[in-house]
Amino acid sequence: MSLLARLSALIVFIFAVVAASACGGGGPETTGSGIQVVATTTQIGALTRAVAGEGVALTVLLSAGADAHDYEPSPLAAKKIAAARVILRNGLGLDDWLDSTIEGSGTKGTVVTVTDDIDLRVGDGEADPHVWHSPANAKSMVDNIVTALSEADPEHASAFAQNGEAYKKTLDETDAEIRRLIDQIPSENRRVVTNHDALGYFFDRYGIVFIGAIIPTASKDAQPSAKELAELQDLIETQGVKAILAEKEVDPKVARELAEDTGVRIVEGLYADSLGEKGSGAETVDGMLLANARKIAEALR
Repeated sequence: MSLLARLSALIVFIFAVVAASACGGGGPETTGSGIQVVATTTQIGALTRAVAGEGVALTVLLSAGADAHDYEPSPLAAKKIAAARVILRNGLGLDDWLDSTIEGSGTKGTVVTVTDDIDLRVGDGEADPHVWHSPANAKSMVDNIVTALSEADPEHASAFAQNGEAYKKTLDETDAEIRRLIDQIPSENRRVVTNHDALGYFFDRYGIVFIGAIIPTASKDAQPSAKELAELQDLIETQGVKAILAEKEVDPKVARELAEDTGVRIVEGLYADSLGEKGSGAETVDGMLLANARKIAEALR
């Protein structure tokens, strides 16, 4: 980053902190006590809480239902990042907005990309960032979080490791339950279309055939053309697609119209980019995976 860019980022950060001090700020809350930890996404936040319990002061920047692709840190979020001992991010283009805030804050915290060492899906030359839709990937994220927290707080490393192993066991049990659900679906029924291309890791792991997406990118911000929709409708009819899966974070209007035009069942309310609200049963990674699996299995059986 150039000197001018560094100075600009610093000025933005200073104004953000001043604004937060003047008006009380707005943004994420911190729960727990211990070393200051910031997690960018709901998935990383939930995994961190599974590892640390209340043993770290955890700030999760995104709230349930928020879109990670276009998030802008609030003044309070900027202050939390500046004070953090550890900053846990997804990487893979999902939370690139973090870079300028880190640069401007002058934080001394360690930045850890928790998706490191995961076998990534690649489409159109870009890695798919939605890695948490496979329990195996979530386990790798847990390991990276355990390592990061243990290095920052060696006194509690044993507890972090123990909690991490316990949650990986939960993820193994979740994986087995999802396989049981998917095994009940006849193989000829396992063909789906989605709102946008975010569930690929889930499909790859459990043998669901992905035919296409209304928004054919990993980001939900793009818009399909009339030609693309016509081609997708042809695929639905010729490939024997059994359901259109509509994620909770994407407007289902086009998916509903496509389902009506093709006579294919639509499944709404799946979690793609975010976990669920507290009390939804999908506020944990294992809960989210099972919630999605149950809806998909019910629709395709």
